Amino acid sequence: MFEGNEEAESHPMGRSDDSPQPPKTALHDKQSELDHRNLRIDKVGVRSLRFPIQIRDKAKVHQNTVATIGMYVDLPKEFKGTHMSRFIEVLNAHGGIVDVENIPDILRAMQSRLHAQSAHLEMEFPFFLTKKAPVSGQEGVLDYTARFAATATGSEIDFVTTVVVGLTTLCPCSKAISRFSAHNQRGYVTVSIRAREIVWIEDLIALVESCGSSELYSLLKRPDEKAVTERAYENPVFVEDLVRNVALKLNDHPDVTWYKVEAENHESIHNHNAYACIERG
Repeated sequence: MFEGNEEAESHPMGRSDDSPQPPKTALHDKQSELDHRNLRIDKVGVRSLRFPIQIRDKAKVHQNTVATIGMYVDLPKEFKGTHMSRFIEVLNAHGGIVDVENIPDILRAMQSRLHAQSAHLEMEFPFFLTKKAPVSGQEGVLDYTARFAATATGSEIDFVTTVVVGLTTLCPCSKAISRFSAHNQRGYVTVSIRAREIVWIEDLIALVESCGSSELYSLLKRPDEKAVTERAYENPVFVEDLVRNVALKLNDHPDVTWYKVEAENHESIHNHNAYACIERG
């Protein structure tokens, strides 16, 4: 029996350390071949990439979460393809801490690494807030959906922040015509903004939550449930009311330059949803 390196050294097919090595063959770069179809591609890259990140919140605390990421660049008409691995290299090089300040750095790195005129970064992630119940004060964690969509075109940066906020909505019509109670449902407001300065996710959430019949909570005791139910009954809103209420507050915000507000109620007595939208700026 032979052990260790002795087997290789004694085997007829073995190779000693000083034996000549076969020459390395250069791998063909297919993506860099010329393309003759004369069609520029606006966005090409990777999407549905799940990546652990830390988001810096308003309290300057880093919150751990997981983002679903899309990264794209433009592709000139003369090139056959882009180099997909370079997107992941850029993301890894910037580590796991993401905030509004370093997203332009990621976009610039994509432009440089992939020799692109424009670069796009999309991130969607759950954002968590601790909320106190309105009467008992007991705390519970509630999740919201947040999105960043950023584009670098040349030296210009376009940045859009989006939040999706769940609410209780109580129907004004049902309250007006019913002898008892009124139907209510869970509604969702999606707000996207462009702004001159940073607008924190927490502030956008608070703005939206002030416009519905009642906020949502993860933990309610019986006194809390009574308070939330009565609050909703006293503040009925249609989807039309929701988008108008949010839009009025965004109109008054000194830093918001553009917004899109969508409201959708998951109706409790219909088999369809109610929807409204306002876009300005």
